[in-house]
Amino acid sequence: MLILPAALLSLLGAFAPLFSRPVWKHTQILLVGAILATGKRTVTACLRVMGLSHETRFVNYHRVLNRARWSALAASHILLRLVVTTFAPHGELVFGLDDTIERRRGEHITAKGIYRDPVRSSHAHLVKASGLRWLCCMLLAHVPWAGTIWGLPVLTALCPSERYHTAHGRTHQTLTERAWQIMQLLMRWLPTRTLVFVADSSFAVLDLLAAVSQTPRASLITRLRLDAELWEPVPERPHGQRGRPRVKGARLPSPQQRLDDAKTVWTKLVVEGWYGGSPREVEAYSESCLWYKSGHQPVMMRWVLVRDPQGKLEPQAFLSTDPDHTPSQVLTWFVRRWRMEVTFEEARVHLGVETQRQWSDVAITRTTPVLFGLFSVVTLLADALLKEEVPPVRIAAWYTKVRPTFTDAIALVRRYLWTVCHFSTSKPSSDVVQIPRALLERLTEAVCYAA
Repeated sequence: MLILPAALLSLLGAFAPLFSRPVWKHTQILLVGAILATGKRTVTACLRVMGLSHETRFVNYHRVLNRARWSALAASHILLRLVVTTFAPHGELVFGLDDTIERRRGEHITAKGIYRDPVRSSHAHLVKASGLRWLCCMLLAHVPWAGTIWGLPVLTALCPSERYHTAHGRTHQTLTERAWQIMQLLMRWLPTRTLVFVADSSFAVLDLLAAVSQTPRASLITRLRLDAELWEPVPERPHGQRGRPRVKGARLPSPQQRLDDAKTVWTKLVVEGWYGGSPREVEAYSESCLWYKSGHQPVMMRWVLVRDPQGKLEPQAFLSTDPDHTPSQVLTWFVRRWRMEVTFEEARVHLGVETQRQWSDVAITRTTPVLFGLFSVVTLLADALLKEEVPPVRIAAWYTKVRPTFTDAIALVRRYLWTVCHFSTSKPSSDVVQIPRALLERLTEAVCYAA
């Protein structure tokens, strides 16, 4: 029977009420095995690293994912509460929304589709990938011992293709419609906090922007087209005037026209945490106006046009559905979105996303969100372990690193699990550590079969 250490038990214990007692025992083994495993994150790989290679009832561990009754949505609610309490107890909460492709093949995976590969594609070259599309929501919060912003996944939803919904007789939900559902869910879970959502240009849709702008305590920051149709607010309607009320005022120059106008007055801003982490000086122009397109509701917003004084970056425009946001706030919050790409890469490298092999629809919709959520769980556990320790940083003569990364965090957690759970037979003050043969064989197998 697995006996969890106190630091891990206090964290994972929050999820125990979601499971029955037998299922919770198997769930703990799978979670710890997923942290310790160094290759594919299959159920059998988790059992091997936990020393259960000879477990004949291994099917019970598969049933945790494909048959057991527990709510992944309720688990996301608990994870959100833990992450917010630990890393963002006060102030506004900044959430990032982005989609990613899990490359999967196989006729049994019915929800897969053909999508644009964001990694291999460019502006001039389109590459398609077959797989599952996930919409991930992350809390973009400051991690004190890391000294920077991290993207901590709290909720991940599957976004099947339109062909999948048609084949199953369901109404297709677009990416922005699913994003609006996630936003409403977070606003319901956090009724007393102000929420700021940041997303890329895929979410710069007028219907979504209008819905967010009409919601109190919530705002959305995203990119703005340089050729967007901008208008002045509706002027005051004269008393007694007949006819249909106006929805917009006079036409304003587009961001591209402001960029080309030599009379545009630019303001210098220093944006903290620019891509790469260092501050960067930019020139900005900002206005508060309406974005309107025929057939859609007009959206009152604050938009910011940015250009690089050094000429190394292309001019960009951003918008916020809250006109009271300052240009500095809009840029500072938006550049946090880059941390989501880091989290996606770290989750693939260190947590085995895309290596799981479930074919059941239920298991598929659970496994990938759990692996992304495991990123936040490892960060929370590392934070608990670092209360009384110096943050470890793996360095070498050929590689200088000042701040710890997720690589150091998961290494710290793994070292703690191996030490507390398996080396307890040795005296703490002894220079010689006695390792049981069974444990030595498990460590050797983990190293030899790391790939």
